[in-house]
Amino acid sequence: MKIRLRENGSLVIDLPEGSRFVLNGEERVLERAKLALCRCGHSENKPFCDGSHKRLGFVAAGGELEIELQ
Repeated sequence: MKIRLRENGSLVIDLPEGSRFVLNGEERVLERAKLALCRCGHSENKPFCDGSHKRLGFVAAGGELEIELQ
C-alpha cells in the first residue's frame, strides 16, 4: 500500500482494486484503486477530497510512504 501526500493537495492511498473499508459503520468496496482524502479540512465530502484545496490555495509539503501489507 502506498500513501502519497500531494504537494498542496490531498492525501492519496493506493490500494488494490476491490479493497473493502468501513466508514461510519458502513462497509464499502473501492471501485478504483485510489482513495483521495481531504487534507485541507474544507471538503464538503469529508473525509474525501472534493478539490476545495485548489480554490483555497492550500499549501502543504508533499511526500510518500510505502507500507507492505502481510
